[in-house]
Amino acid sequence: MRLIKHPVLCNYYLTYRCNATCSFCDIWEKPSPYISIDNFRENLRDLRRLGVKVIDFTGGEPLLHRDLDILLLEAKKAGMITTVTTNCLLYPKYAERLKGRIDMLHFSLDSPVEEEHNLSRGVKCFDKVMESIEIAKQIGERPDILFTVFEQNIDKIEQVWKDITMPNNLVLILNPVFDYNNVETGGGLSEQTLEKLLWWGRQKNVYLNEAFISLRRNGGNHTDNPICKAASTTLVISPENKLVLPCYHLGTKSFSIDNNLYELYKSAEVQEIVALEGKLKECEGCVINCYMQPSFAVEINKYFWKALPSTLKYNYIKSTWKQLL
Repeated sequence: MRLIKHPVLCNYYLTYRCNATCSFCDIWEKPSPYISIDNFRENLRDLRRLGVKVIDFTGGEPLLHRDLDILLLEAKKAGMITTVTTNCLLYPKYAERLKGRIDMLHFSLDSPVEEEHNLSRGVKCFDKVMESIEIAKQIGERPDILFTVFEQNIDKIEQVWKDITMPNNLVLILNPVFDYNNVETGGGLSEQTLEKLLWWGRQKNVYLNEAFISLRRNGGNHTDNPICKAASTTLVISPENKLVLPCYHLGTKSFSIDNNLYELYKSAEVQEIVALEGKLKECEGCVINCYMQPSFAVEINKYFWKALPSTLKYNYIKSTWKQLL
């Protein structure tokens, strides 16, 4: 049973440029402009009309956009929930400008060992993550630590939890790696690793969407009975001000927005592609977290019930912290 039939999330790519060269990502390889404030304001108007509640300011590295603080403020004024994930190279420089404008701030960290994390990210940024945690605490922010899980770093979760997130009273988000669009990232996690992830997801101040594990065990999305609702739950806007469908990672078509996102999304041509979400041949076996998360939330099925406890846990932890401020 479908609970919500309109888009709830916008993945807004501010730029594809990045100051890191992560081994499991190819976005940074793409030439890219930066979005304009005028285009953002026009699209924000239509995102509200379409029912979107959350904007994920993403990239590339979102902090490379010099007007990120302005974009965030515009979104907050429009009543949006804002999210940003950063490698932290620029956070110490811009922390004060961003203060209070990001509802869900995520710092990427893949290992408690400096050399290992830097190798994964292709740039020396471990020390910036540690510095950013201290700065965020000083200005009253509470970032989450986003830990991308591979076979080779599953055993490093404990040290991150004991030495970094628990002492700082932060949430540790476990993000299972995934392959996409013929890009091999090491997303084929073993059953042993999946079982360890489930155990960690039940520990204090740790968030893991258990539906991610169930989906992987079931072979991912199946085109004959798709769980993915990427195109109907999530709008993807590129730095070129285009609507990308059915999602960023498997995007097969893009449309110039031309100052009318609402009419474009409602158009017959776009809705034809929306109707094929999860059914394209590229969608078979897909487990991409950023599209499955909203998919699990809008339709009552076995994945909805698997995702619900972890979602409630995360919201409880964050709301309790806000009450202490």
